[in-house]
Amino acid sequence: MGAPDFSADLYRDITEFAQGTPSWVHSAADVGTDAGLLLFAALFVAGWWRARGRDARAMGLALAAPFAVVSAYLVSEVSKSYIQEERPCRAVAGAVHIAACPAQGDWSFPSNHATIAAASAAAIVVAWRAMAPVVLPLAALMAFSRVFVGVHYPHDVAAGFVVGVVVAPVVALLLVRALGPLVEALRGVGAGAVLLGARPVAIAGPGFGAAPVGAASGMAGSRGGAGPMVGAAVPADEASVTMPDVMGGVTRRQGPLP
Repeated sequence: MGAPDFSADLYRDITEFAQGTPSWVHSAADVGTDAGLLLFAALFVAGWWRARGRDARAMGLALAAPFAVVSAYLVSEVSKSYIQEERPCRAVAGAVHIAACPAQGDWSFPSNHATIAAASAAAIVVAWRAMAPVVLPLAALMAFSRVFVGVHYPHDVAAGFVVGVVVAPVVALLLVRALGPLVEALRGVGAGAVLLGARPVAIAGPGFGAAPVGAASGMAGSRGGAGPMVGAAVPADEASVTMPDVMGGVTRRQGPLP
């Protein structure tokens, strides 16, 4: 498969610009992709630790993230082996590149690095939505770096990015259906409770159903600790004053009303 002309032209423009940047930019771009993948791995660990205090579905999504990334990578790798597009650092006449050109037979379309970066970001967002402003731009920058250093066409990284953001969330959401109940069961075992966190404890309140202890504590705290939590027993000496109590007190002090 040959590269589209527009992508080859854009590749030349980007790599010629890259050649004019300082040497430290070259080094950062060359190393940055692999360093970014290590950062995503650290975020997977952080997501697992965060999910230890949450419900079984949250933990299931955290555990599904690496499997979702591997699934996206396999789709990319199989596609690459079937399409067999030559690397631009060999196919484009007069190509300049910062990184070493991969060996013959290491095909170009789609970009595995872009796929893994995008899949990692998407899987993290599914499990931990607040991280989206951090991980999605990082994945895009990592994908662009593959063109910047001269080892991929722009359309390679665009296709890889799409594969990652589509395949990884679908796989994660399918896997969590099986992992959620498994997490719930393993949390009842000693070693499972250590690795996955204990089951969240809930209390029941009249008319409110079950509520996690943390949530009930938060409601009590929002009232400044002035009253008991919903569903908690009220001691007799702290019972609320009622209108019959007030009227009875008035009657005892003033005698029978006329």
